[in-house]
Amino acid sequence: MTDMTQLSLIQQILQYYEENTAYLIAQFIQHLLMAVYGTLFSALLAVPLGFYIAKRPKLAQYVIGLANVIQTVPSLALLSVVMLVMGLGSNLVVLTIFLYSLLPILRNTVAGVNSVPADLIDVGRGMGMTKWQVIRKVELPLAMPVIMGGLRTAFITAIGIATIGTFVGAGGLGSVLTRGINASDASSIIIAGVIPIALMSITADWLLGKVEKQFLPRSH
Repeated sequence: MTDMTQLSLIQQILQYYEENTAYLIAQFIQHLLMAVYGTLFSALLAVPLGFYIAKRPKLAQYVIGLANVIQTVPSLALLSVVMLVMGLGSNLVVLTIFLYSLLPILRNTVAGVNSVPADLIDVGRGMGMTKWQVIRKVELPLAMPVIMGGLRTAFITAIGIATIGTFVGAGGLGSVLTRGINASDASSIIIAGVIPIALMSITADWLLGKVEKQFLPRSH
């Protein structure tokens, strides 16, 4: 009886995929884009800021502390606050992801920069490198594995946060879950929505892990 029930559930999920292929693809792309844009915009701010505060411990403490406060606010609560300024839509979700992504990227950037041996920086300066050349040719390459770890964490978190976009008219795969909650055959539709979210997270984690390894120093 259990096997028949499981078979029926699988058939329902496959049937839902078959009947809603275009809708699922559109929501998948929307979900992915919100996560990508939010994380990317956050990185564009957090990485340079992380380099700036890395050598300023007191300032770093305040900035990271502020980012940590943002991180402790529940996602729905933060979404509600940001909504007062942004209104509804995908931009609201992107901004929320942006705010949540600041802490892991900022913290890892500071840690990565501070992990670069001072001797190597002195060597670069001794070779006549300018401040920006030292950052670009010495500090950034050596800090990149740690920075990528922060980006990886931020993006996986962003995929989860993007799920709540359905509550503010932003779409995404969360809308599939909402449909499932309101449907008579709820379990099959909810699972049909959970599977692509899980696959997106697993694939993103695997790909970013591969990228992260490319920046690791190679032993000769």
